Amino acid sequence: MQSSVPPFSELLANTRDSAVHLEMRDDYGTNPRLEAWQRGERVDWNDRESWWHPFHQTIADAVARDVSVRRARVVSEPVSEYIRWEHDATQGNLAAGEDVRWLPRSQVTGFLVPANDFWLFDGNLLRIHHFAGDGSHVRDELSTDAETLKLCASAFESIWQRATPHSEYKI
Repeated sequence: MQSSVPPFSELLANTRDSAVHLEMRDDYGTNPRLEAWQRGERVDWNDRESWWHPFHQTIADAVARDVSVRRARVVSEPVSEYIRWEHDATQGNLAAGEDVRWLPRSQVTGFLVPANDFWLFDGNLLRIHHFAGDGSHVRDELSTDAETLKLCASAFESIWQRATPHSEYKI
């Protein structure tokens, strides 16, 4: 494991073919956009300037270079309030060019999955996310360990194949 982790934007900028992201938590803590949603404020998806963030541009830039960006979310059902918000906010990911799928946790039994969320870049660099029990981000680490890369790639593909595309996943 490496200790110095470059920013996500730099890792994705150096990606040539694919970036996959596996999310498996039902809560990632709080943030201003979630809090606004909880107050009943909704995004005006027609007003791109109001919601388009540097993250979206980073994804769009990668997709424009023909990088495939896929995200799979494993969620408990019934879903948490955080996941309801995340489902609504996914419109921004899709607009940026990500392909997003959802898989109920009950359908993951029998899969070997890592305990941490991750991004896998070009199948050869893993950015592992560590979270506290309350969902707050603790730290990231990088790995190029061949066996870990293989395990994470396999876990992602198994989930992806069974997962429901965002447009069809109803909460």
